Amino acid sequence: MARIKPQALLQQSKKKKGPTRISVTTIILCNLVVVLIVFFLFSTYRHWSQRSRFQTDNQFSASEDGNAFMDAKKADVPGYAVLNTSKGFVTVELFKESSPEVVDEFIDLCQKGHFKGVLFNRVIKHYVIQAGTAQGLGATEDWTLRGKHYNQLDMSLNLKHEAFMLGTSKGKRNDKGFELFITTAPIPNLNEQLIVFGQVVKGEEVVQEIEEVDTDENYRPKSSIGIINVSLRQKI
Repeated sequence: MARIKPQALLQQSKKKKGPTRISVTTIILCNLVVVLIVFFLFSTYRHWSQRSRFQTDNQFSASEDGNAFMDAKKADVPGYAVLNTSKGFVTVELFKESSPEVVDEFIDLCQKGHFKGVLFNRVIKHYVIQAGTAQGLGATEDWTLRGKHYNQLDMSLNLKHEAFMLGTSKGKRNDKGFELFITTAPIPNLNEQLIVFGQVVKGEEVVQEIEEVDTDENYRPKSSIGIINVSLRQKI
């Protein structure tokens, strides 16, 4: 068998095809496709992310606007009433949150001047002072029994409510029948008798001075004591 010469082997190896090379153009095109796919995915994610955030912000803004409106509405309601009485000034904080309807009614009557010249027509020590025109908590006989009871009451008992609370009688009220009661001692059955809508924060001594006036057997003051006017304030 004839031997192949080294030169012939070299020529045959040169003739064999080497591995196929990827052209530079193909690489560039593949990279561009990958970049475009990544860019498309990123743009899609960013679009939906911004849209979701925009909707959330709109809902939050609407909620804030609604809350701001409600807060502004509440802020417009006066928080205090100053009763200018013939014995001095009594400042009352109004319970706007717990008794909004009664507070609104009271404020409306104050703005109409309803309480100008209204007299304190019942004064019972260790119980209440009442300003108004109707009988309120009961007939004259009932007032007399209450007066005797609370004058003899042991005030060391653990009672439910404190003194100097502002309230009005329960039941149907109107422009002529709205009465004011200021407690002068803790009252155990206050919720059964009154709607409490405020508390005296200044002028307790004036309330006590009214409480000490001379009264007849029906607990009516012998000398006229009344409310000169009522002014409303946001702050004190």
